[in-house]
Amino acid sequence: MNKLILIFVLSFCTLGFAQDNSDKLPFYEIEDYPENYTSNLLVARMIDGLGFRYYWATEGLRDIDFEYKASESGRTTGETIDHIYGLSRFIRNSILENDKDNTNTELGYTEKRKQTLINLKVVSNAFKNSKETFKFEDTSVPFWNIINGPISDALWHCGQVVMLRRASDNPINSNISLFKGSLRD
Repeated sequence: MNKLILIFVLSFCTLGFAQDNSDKLPFYEIEDYPENYTSNLLVARMIDGLGFRYYWATEGLRDIDFEYKASESGRTTGETIDHIYGLSRFIRNSILENDKDNTNTELGYTEKRKQTLINLKVVSNAFKNSKETFKFEDTSVPFWNIINGPISDALWHCGQVVMLRRASDNPINSNISLFKGSLRD
């Protein structure tokens, strides 16, 4: 009997740890802001805001949500998520010369969501950890175009995912504070 109770307790603890690991994806919350700011930290915070919005826009999507689209000419939620993943790759690969996303395999939704968040986190961390201001003289795309192009576009599309999932009767968590970058108590 004691062995059975021990097995039950260990199984329950293992399940608890497994659930905790699901929240280990980047951008569940935005970390506290620094006391001072630099141009690098401003860009990092923009990426953090995008990551936070993407995390919650895509958290808890159902199979039916991926196929939903608002009109015949529009993208499905799944196609929009594919596009955001492509934008995250573009952002990472345009900014980081030695740490590119070279994924060549077709990813399922879970892996695509995770890789999108990782791409954004890698870029954010690169800006936060750089001792020098990033120079974009050797990039193929001017940095200003990265801001008004793929970063802004990805934010736009996160809003579309939120709208599409609301229309398919699966709204985002109402306890999210986009202003603070965390969940409300």
